[in-house]
This record gives sequence, C-alpha cells and structure tokens, in this order.
Amino acid sequence: MAPAQLAHPPRAARALVPLVALLACLVALTGCSAPASPAGPGTGGSEASGASGTAAPSPSPSSSPVDPHVAAAQRALAPLDLRARAAQLLVVGVPAADLAAGGALLAQAPYGGVFISGRSTASAAGVGAVTGPWADRARQAGQPVPWVAADQEGGAVQTFSGPGFEDLPTARQQGREAPAAVQERARGVGVSLRAAGITLDLAPVADVVPAGTARGNAPIGKYGREYGATAEEVVEDAGAVVAGLGEAGVVATVKHFPGLGRVTGNTDLVSDVRDAKTTASDPDVALFGQLAALPQRPFVMTSSAVYEQIDPGAPAAFSSAVVTGLLREQLGVDGVVISDDLGRAKAVASVPPADRATRFIDAGGTLVLTVDPELAPTMLDALVAKAQAEPAFAAEVDAAALVALEAKSRAGLLP
Repeated sequence: MAPAQLAHPPRAARALVPLVALLACLVALTGCSAPASPAGPGTGGSEASGASGTAAPSPSPSSSPVDPHVAAAQRALAPLDLRARAAQLLVVGVPAADLAAGGALLAQAPYGGVFISGRSTASAAGVGAVTGPWADRARQAGQPVPWVAADQEGGAVQTFSGPGFEDLPTARQQGREAPAAVQERARGVGVSLRAAGITLDLAPVADVVPAGTARGNAPIGKYGREYGATAEEVVEDAGAVVAGLGEAGVVATVKHFPGLGRVTGNTDLVSDVRDAKTTASDPDVALFGQLAALPQRPFVMTSSAVYEQIDPGAPAAFSSAVVTGLLREQLGVDGVVISDDLGRAKAVASVPPADRATRFIDAGGTLVLTVDPELAPTMLDALVAKAQAEPAFAAEVDAAALVALEAKSRAGLLP
C-alpha cells in the first residue's frame, strides 16, 4: 500500500490565504498604481506585484483591532516594489572569515537577512562593529533591517567562540540539566549574540533521536545535537532555549521540521535522505507546533529530507503537504518558516537553484536560506520572474513578505 499523503488545497488556497486576502483588500481600496516618487532601491520600480505601491488604509471606527505588528508590516510592505519584496524572502550566507562581504551583499539588494557561515574566533564586540553598520544603513534608507543570523547551538555547532562568547556544551549535555539552567544559559548566549549584532539564532535543534540510535543518525545524534530521546524531553529543553534567547532579544529557530532524528544521512552532505517511519500524527512532529506557539514566536526550519509516510515525492522543503498541509494547517503554525540551506546542501543539488527558491515559497515557506551567496541573485531573479508571470505566485510572495515583515516588527527591525 502506498504511504498516506496529506490532502492539501491548491496553491492559491493554502494556509496563507488570509494574508493574501488582506493584501487583495488593500489593492481594492487603494488601487494598484506604483508610488509617484522616483524609483530607488527597495521602492518604486517598474515591476508590478499584486499590491505593489499600495498604502494601508486607515481602519474605520467599527473595524476589529489590528495587531500593531501586522499594521507595521503592512506599512513597511506598501512602498516596496516586487523585487524588494522578493529580496525580503532571502537570507544569504556570508563567510565568518570575510564579514565585510556582508556590506557589499546588502548593497546589491535589500535581502531579508545575512547568515554568518563557518566559524569565527573574533570577539563579540569585533563582530558587532561589522554587523552594526548593516542595520544603520538600512534604517537610514528607510528599509527593513536585515536579520543577522548564526548557528550558535553548542558542542561542534557554534559559529562564534571568541572573547565574549561562552563555550557551550552539546544539546545532549544540556538536556541532562534542569530546564531553568538551560534557559539561563540560553539567555547568556542571547546577550553575547546581541552584542555581536546577531538577531536570529538558527537554534535550537528540536529533532528527537530515539534512544540507542544516536551513532547511526549522521546529522544530529552523531554530534549530540539532540536535547532528548522523547518529544517530552525535547519540548521542555528546546522551549527553555527559545525563552532564554527571547529574554535577550534574539529570535530562535526550531529545526528541522518534521524531524531529522530518524534518518541516517546528513542532508548537507548526501542526496536522497529519506525517513520511512515518521508520520503526520507522530508526537515528534507535533512538538514543532507546540514550540512555534510559544510567546517568543520562534521560526520553524524545514528539513530537506524526504518523508515517505507524509509526501514521498518531494523533499520537505518543497512539499506543500509538509509545509502547508502539515505545519501550517494541521499544526497551526502561521509564523515564519525558513528553509534549511538550499545553496550548498547535497540533498537539493539536483534541483536548479532558481527552482529551489520558487518551490519553497510555493510550498508555503517564508524565508529561503542559501549559504552560497553566489546563488542569491539567481534565486531573486527567479522569484521576481515567476511572480511577474503568475498572479497567484505574486500573491504568495506578497503574503510571505508580510509574514516576514511582521516578524521584523516584533524584533524591532522595521524603520
């Protein structure tokens, strides 16, 4: 018998439809003309998208109260042309050994974020001296401030190890401590990251590695990246990390949905990594919904493995059944969904780079992560071209951009 797949609605009627409908309302109220001001980076421009150039209407006295962060996102979205909206959906890698390249990257396009890849022994203050101007320039230009992201998990996965950064134990070691201790350590990590200008940590790992299988689990268990062997253990400790980072003003990312704890291959290093056991009703999957519902509103990162019991036909990052049907509709996650690396990961190497970006957004994702900065222009061009050719995809770009900007409002990253 073929594995059961989640039913999911057509692309134009998926979980982000309420946001698309909202954007459509804005269009109806204010028209589709571009702003009269001259085109410039992130504004004006000749490209047209579903709601480009529109202004958010003032609420009538009888309208329901609007979340201030949603309202702020609407205001930030309105002046952005299609290319700037699409750029907000890309988080692009910059080598830790060449942070100055980040400034040049952001001068090319108003990308949604920069991911510092590799390892650095620079001090927190030294890193902050480079990343700080990235935010300053965006604010001065009246543009959304880019996320500055890193992998500060613990053990072998720590971007920063220089002065001002604590040497962190593995998640497995942290999982043996009381949750209060885990949270306090995470708060300290967040303080260090903020001193370095980091606003987004691609941590904690929320994958459950069953007892006795760690050695054979190449991406997680091999390195002790898991907090426990049961969903209950992982939720408690990963939730403590989310809370601790949030206390310091850093947004957390729970990863890798719907879980890498039962695979053998590492999606960064090998292709066609498959999970034959995980189902849509698995507690190890449900925990991502629990974590995403925390007040800190962490991001959720998708994996690039294939889940045979959910959607055997596509990696999770490209699967509407996984991202929209399972994560957004079944688990109720309406916030930011970020991909695992779609730049250098072997798991997606057979997919043209342009298609990696469009397929992720099409599946219901929000932010495309590419560690390889050379692919960012190609991905951006692809998002723009598909949006220009397909109104339904243009609406998806607008909806994803609105979700991304709402998260930036909550983090204080809007002008």
